[in-house]
This record gives sequence, C-alpha cells and structure tokens, in this order.
Amino acid sequence: MITIASLIVFLAFYTLYYTSKRAVLSYDLGFEKWMQKNPKQTKIIGLILLLSAYMMWLFTQSLGCGTLMFFIQLMTVGSLIIILTPLKKINSKLLLVLLVFIAVTEFYYN
Repeated sequence: MITIASLIVFLAFYTLYYTSKRAVLSYDLGFEKWMQKNPKQTKIIGLILLLSAYMMWLFTQSLGCGTLMFFIQLMTVGSLIIILTPLKKINSKLLLVLLVFIAVTEFYYN
C-alpha cells in the first residue's frame, strides 16, 4: 500500500510539474504534450492524485504519522523530479524497475 501511495505521489507531482511555465520540459511521451496543452485539467488531476495519496497514507498510518510521512515523501519526490527531469534521467524503464524493487521489498518485509 505504501508503494502504491508513493507511485501516486510521484505521478501527482509530475503532472503538476508539467503545468509549470518556467520548467524545462521534454516531450518523450504523448501524455506530456497533452498535459502541457491542458493545464487546468492537469492541475485538477494532480490535486486529486495528491489527495488520494494522502488518504492512502492516512489509511495505512495514523493521522500524525501519515501526515508527516506524506509531506516527507512529497518533499523528497518533488526535489528529485525538479533536479532529475531537466537532466532527462527519469524514464519509464527506470521507474518500472524501481517500483518493482520497492514493491518486492515491501512485500518481503511485511
């Protein structure tokens, strides 16, 4: 559940990042062009994703711990996206491998 919430936080921040006018954007995938052309819908989708990730954190943890972990994860993922996206270090294959590794690790230790 934490891995899914982490993925949703990443997707939410990534969608909100693509609505920025000052960010250096690349259009490797088709939905990135759509996000840039439709900023209002993209912001709504990003905020809904953030809210759903926060609810998942609250469901898995308590109110205080879930809120703290959500904001720590949001700051970490946000800074990584801002740093690594202009360098074109974030791609779908790397994210898939990282997600599978984290999910297997989470299931192994639970």
